[in-house]
Amino acid sequence: MEKFTKMTAIAVPLDRANVDTDAIIPKQFLKSIKRSGFGPNLFDEWRYQDQGEPGVDNSKRPINPEFVLNLPRYAGAKVLLARDNFGCGSSREHAPWALEDYGIRVIIAPSFADIFYNNCFKNGILPIIISEDLVNRLFRVVEANDGFQLTVDLEQQKITAANSQEDIDISFELDKFRRHCLLEGLDEIALTLEHAQDIRLYEEKQKEVTPWLF
Repeated sequence: MEKFTKMTAIAVPLDRANVDTDAIIPKQFLKSIKRSGFGPNLFDEWRYQDQGEPGVDNSKRPINPEFVLNLPRYAGAKVLLARDNFGCGSSREHAPWALEDYGIRVIIAPSFADIFYNNCFKNGILPIIISEDLVNRLFRVVEANDGFQLTVDLEQQKITAANSQEDIDISFELDKFRRHCLLEGLDEIALTLEHAQDIRLYEEKQKEVTPWLF
């Protein structure tokens, strides 16, 4: 998993509450268990004007010119501004896979669905919870300034404006263990492998104690 320390990037505002995981990545794309390749179908039903299916060349599909991710001013965005209860619905881990594959590394919202929130950390995405008033302010600033960029500093736990006269200086809270994992690029497998020597020693001991299991 890629480490996250500090990032400056364009922010894109998705002004919808209760965005569920089926909207993030529709059910027909769940056949694959690879973590890559989902980005082109992120928010598929909102980004395109036809029905998306696995294996279709998305470059030839008609896009919805009014959907925020299709607006040229937000091209290359890596920060997603969202509303309450982002990531609700089913527990599919494909949702953060699609966001990460598209390029989103930070999601800022007043609240998240619990399972989606946990899945973000497993896939190198930083979900930040701040007050609704602060989220509203960020929406106003981002929508009013083309190419507006935010700097997200995980070490300092700060959100600041990168290229604006706006005085943006927002602190956010995060569990220390999750912060450590993102800073070090550790998912659950990598965390387990940090104890590889202890695991090997345990297995060798078990071979002596219960040899019939081996």
